[in-house]
Parts: sequence; C-alpha cells; structure tokens
Amino acid sequence: MKAAVYYENGAPDVFRYEEVPDPECHRKGIVIRVEAVSIEGGDTLNRFRGALVTKPHIVGYQAAGEVVQVGEEVDNIKVGDKAVTTGAYGSHAELRAVAARTAWVIPPGMDVRLAAAIPVPFGTAHDCLFEFGRMRKGDIVLVQAGASGVGVAAIQLAARAGAAMVLATASSDERLERLKPLGLTHGINYQRDDVVQEVGRLTDKHMADVIVDSVGGPTLQASILSLAYRGRVSMVGQAGREPMTVDVGSMMGGNRSLSGVFLGAEIATDRVHDNIQQLIQDVADGSLKVVIDRTFALKDAADAHRYIESRQAVGRVLLIP
Repeated sequence: MKAAVYYENGAPDVFRYEEVPDPECHRKGIVIRVEAVSIEGGDTLNRFRGALVTKPHIVGYQAAGEVVQVGEEVDNIKVGDKAVTTGAYGSHAELRAVAARTAWVIPPGMDVRLAAAIPVPFGTAHDCLFEFGRMRKGDIVLVQAGASGVGVAAIQLAARAGAAMVLATASSDERLERLKPLGLTHGINYQRDDVVQEVGRLTDKHMADVIVDSVGGPTLQASILSLAYRGRVSMVGQAGREPMTVDVGSMMGGNRSLSGVFLGAEIATDRVHDNIQQLIQDVADGSLKVVIDRTFALKDAADAHRYIESRQAVGRVLLIP
C-alpha cells in the first residue's frame, strides 16, 4: 500500500509518499480501505515531536473507509461495512488496521468524509463539556481555539445543551464569523483583544462557567483567569506547543477547578464508545454538523499539515487516498 510516512520528527517537509507493507488483521481487529483521513491536532503535534513507534512511521489517529478484513473474534462488524476508526497511529495510509473496539459502523447512506471527522473531536468536546466540565443548562461557555475540530464540536454541543452564552476565540474576525451559524454567541479575536478582559466585558464580569482549552501554554493561564466562581477548565491539548506555566493558586480563592482530558485513555470503554456512536448518528440525522475546510490528496500530506499549521482552517482538513 501507499502511505505518507516519515523517518524523523520535524516540519511537514519530513513526509515521504512511499510503498510500505500492508497492515495485518488482528483476531480482534479489522482492516479498512481508507477513503478519508481526518487530520487531528495530535497528528501534527506527533509529527513534530512524538515517538516514532514504527520506522518509517505512519502518523494519524482517525480514518474512515470500507471494511476489507475482519478478525475471527469480531462479530459486530462485517466485511463491506463502512466504518470510522481511531488508533494511536496509522491513519495516513491506503489501508488501516485497528482494534474493532475503536471502530464504529457508519450509518447507511452517510457521507464517509463526514464520519471520518467525528470520533476524536466530537468525543473530546463532549467529555470536556459534560464528563469533566459538568456543564449545565444556563452556563456560560468559553471555547479556546473555536475554529479547531474540537472547537467546532464544542460550540455546537454547548449551544445544543442550553448554554446561556457560547464564547470562542480565533485568530481572525473572518474565522469567528464562520462559527456563528454553529451556535457562537460572541467571538474574541485573540490577535487583537485581551481574552480575559473580553470575557469579563461580554459576561458583565460573571466570567465563564466552563472553558474548553485545547491550546495550552500561556493560553491556559488566560483560561484560568477567565473562570467564574466555581468555574471549570477542561485542558485537552497543547496545540500552541509552548510550555505550560500556570498559577494554580489563582484558582483556589474562587473554588475553581482544572481537569486534564485525554479521550484516548477511555475510548475503549462502553461509555465513550456508545457516546461516539450516538454523535455519529446525530451528524447523520443533521442535528450536529461536521465542518470540512479543505481536502488534499494523501500524497500531499505535507501540504495539508502545512495548511493546518498556518491557522487558516475552520473545522477539519481531510486527506483522500
């Protein structure tokens, strides 16, 4: 099979498009012929500094396509099904092998490209808001990096759950404008405005009850300072790639809390698996929307990663083998 691989960490230019051996199907796993790869934030971070589990290494958490092999112990997925899959690596390829437990059957007639972009960003956003953020109807929610895959999902989920106000940050007014149809109440251009001050102004100094922060670095301190009394921050990534230095003492006086969120730690549990299956159905039914910004050919993985890192995208960027 062909795959976008690399032999060392670094900028997008490390990618090579090469022939590599086909993956083997585990007795509890499946193999799909990939039709769409959703490039996740962790994919770009892993390419930059993650461990090379294989060499050459095939990066990537998430891909969808047709099931072409099924292990002898798998009874809930069959050859010919369309499925979306997650795994620690291996999505940037024409074939992908995963455990059946981290695969979800796509409803008949659903666009595979949409399904490819659901499990990680929507599952993560849901956990940030509800499992760890304990969001309730009437809460004020702030989504850092609102134009990211997790951000796009979190805005919709918070609005659907009855948030009194959904705030989000992005690098331009144009990107923020594209988020308004998804449920955004007010956008904050972090390139121009002080986020903490804007949250205070927009909420009449109440601040945010729940914050989803996938950026980390200095942004995390701004999130903590944007919290209301008993507010909760769900920290879910290091998209900013900067050191995390925060004053946790500033949280104590307001009984505020900070939770680290990593969907991968619980993705094989019944709770998360069933939740993701429901989120896929919600997109299929039209109650949630996947935003696809651009698609690239698999052979152009370097260009796709470069585009994502330019911070122009709103939603997900896909690779098509």
